[in-house]
Amino acid sequence: MGVLSEELKQRIAAEFPKYPEKRAVLLTALHFIQAEHDGWIPPGAAKEVAELLEILHIEVEEVISFYSLFHSEPVGKCHIQICANLSCCLAGARPLIRAFEEKLDIRSGEITDDGLFSIAEVECLGSCGTAPMLQVNNEPFLENLKIEDVPAILDKLRSRYGTTGVK
Repeated sequence: MGVLSEELKQRIAAEFPKYPEKRAVLLTALHFIQAEHDGWIPPGAAKEVAELLEILHIEVEEVISFYSLFHSEPVGKCHIQICANLSCCLAGARPLIRAFEEKLDIRSGEITDDGLFSIAEVECLGSCGTAPMLQVNNEPFLENLKIEDVPAILDKLRSRYGTTGVK
């Protein structure tokens, strides 16, 4: 049995008529896969979607590894992506990252024991004028952040996604 459910394969196939060729469905398919698998693309899924779209497996892997919005490893229910590019770093992203790590007792790339939070340092999210900034999952950006904002951000996320994950 494959990684992709029959329902998911049908959902992806239903997108084919919307595009000039099957390969153009790749980004949509990867979003569907992540939604069905708790925010990440499990092993084997890339090969199956490549077969479904009639493209090379490496082409799917390239897309997954290029975009920071696709995850090839599990992430927390609340995936905190902090921009670590030049503008954000000059405006205080590094101390902000450290504050999240300290409050959550994890490092960038890790998940809290309860699976609620994960942190990732990502490249430019395109909001240099409002640095430092972050994005949680695929929600709108949080911008012009300060270390003092971290507890309130985590409280808001806990109330929306769950109640644990902060020491």
